[in-house]
Amino acid sequence: MLDAQVTVKEKPNAIAIGELKGSIQLKNVDFHYAEDSGIVLKNIDLEVRKGEIVAIVGPTGTGKTTLVNLIPRFYDPLNGIVTIDGVDVKDVTFQSLRKQIGIVTQESILFNDTVKANIAYGYAEAGDKQIQAAAEMAFAHQFIVKMPNGYNTLIGDRGFRLSGGEKQRIAIARAILKNPPILILDEATSQLDSESERYVQEALDLLMKGRTVIAIAHRLSTIQKADKIVVLEHGRMIGQGGHEELLKNCPLYNKLYSLQFSMSA
Repeated sequence: MLDAQVTVKEKPNAIAIGELKGSIQLKNVDFHYAEDSGIVLKNIDLEVRKGEIVAIVGPTGTGKTTLVNLIPRFYDPLNGIVTIDGVDVKDVTFQSLRKQIGIVTQESILFNDTVKANIAYGYAEAGDKQIQAAAEMAFAHQFIVKMPNGYNTLIGDRGFRLSGGEKQRIAIARAILKNPPILILDEATSQLDSESERYVQEALDLLMKGRTVIAIAHRLSTIQKADKIVVLEHGRMIGQGGHEELLKNCPLYNKLYSLQFSMSA
């Protein structure tokens, strides 16, 4: 792993990009992970306008996470380009690109450090009041103050001393503290019990306000909040539009929605 070559590199003359003003676009994007592997994404054309909530839905293994990982440039497309306000992300600095993107995934990335350090990760200059305010907005302050050393409590490797819901609320507090204009969500409530899900969903609702959001959606609540829904199947976009429109015109979306509705009823 340590000897592996870095495949995504910053250009020597990369430019700093400003905060999103117009839209994020994926234009004719194809992607695969290795030469001998199959195409994961094929001919993706998508525009996410500033302030929109865009939900991405589709069966497991259809390329949803891969698609959102192209935006912060964790990978580069095989063909096509990803742009922010018309600028190819390959031409911009990692720092200026990634500082405006917050990510909350299904599995929280936590470190064997204090609660405070985990919330402030990536924003080391944050003060105690800012950290606590972010924790309160994420509905995490209530359980943090009950811990042996409060915000100075060590949470263990990958946060093993915390429950699933507590881990997610720490991760959301981190995103709130960063205050990014662009938010990527790989639905953070899919593996939680109902009580934890309620707290995490309320925290996510606060986090999403006023931001440009791209959400991999596994739950009805996220789909219903979306301005636009994108349906993926086998790495291709087979539908794009509003909820009612897709129910009528996209059989796969109708099927996925019906399964979710029957499970939540």
